[in-house]
Amino acid sequence: MKLDFQHTPPAGGYCWWYLDAFSNDGQDGLTLIAFIGSVFSPYYALARRRGHAPADDHCALNVALYGRQARRWSMTERGRGALRRDSRMLHIGPSRLTLDAHGLVIDVREWSVPIPHRLKGQIRVRAKTSFEGDFALDASGRHLWAPRAPRAEVEVDLEAPRVQWRGEAYLDTNRGSEPLEHAFTDWDWARASLPDERTTVHYHLSCRDGSTRALNLSFGDEGARDVPPLARLSLKSTRWGIPRPASADANTNPKVVATLEDTPFYARSRLHARWNGETVDAMHESVSLVRFTKPWVQAMLPFR
Repeated sequence: MKLDFQHTPPAGGYCWWYLDAFSNDGQDGLTLIAFIGSVFSPYYALARRRGHAPADDHCALNVALYGRQARRWSMTERGRGALRRDSRMLHIGPSRLTLDAHGLVIDVREWSVPIPHRLKGQIRVRAKTSFEGDFALDASGRHLWAPRAPRAEVEVDLEAPRVQWRGEAYLDTNRGSEPLEHAFTDWDWARASLPDERTTVHYHLSCRDGSTRALNLSFGDEGARDVPPLARLSLKSTRWGIPRPASADANTNPKVVATLEDTPFYARSRLHARWNGETVDAMHESVSLVRFTKPWVQAMLPFR
């Protein structure tokens, strides 16, 4: 698994490492995102409006637990004094991500919000499929996406709350040399594991210049390959009115199994759909950067 934690985004830019996972029985899940240049931070947005905004002044580890055993959400923004890293290790405050001989080890030491609860324990990720390439999300190549472990095994062992499970995971990294909202108005993406041991990702982006871009890729032991694009279908909007366009076979009816995150500008959901004739359970995210830049949304962002 190739992860270089030494990348330093320019002022106003960002880098993040993203993990999502579900237990083998489908009852528990998590997402975890380590940010340098916290892209959806109101404090980072304010710093950019005021002028020079170093990315490493706005770091955070976002952890969300879903499922029957516990639900927790944590994200504490920290400055450069809380950041330590080298090519194989990333410390953000008391939490850290470390590459060892077997994969990625994540030691979580955070507090959840809005009700303070300890969030403490370890998550281990072992890649079943690795990938070392990058994909440009915009025409100028200022925003890059790299699915480092499109298919992985995960072991979750938390002390607080007491949660233990094993399952399947997906890990990627994104980096950019400018704020997301400078390039895009909205996007949606979804990923699913298929019965043939491959992972497929469908990425759709609407750009500020009026163009659209799409990536339709499948990852296996031999690397990445293009797959046919699917039909673009509309799911029910969220309670905040965020559209949820989704990729699925034409003349099918993809369903939202669960809305995991429902905010004023993005939604994270589990979907049940058909992709090229296969029934899949997919992780899906829809983001409105037009909504993100609204003053009323910015005013709400410090509150969970």
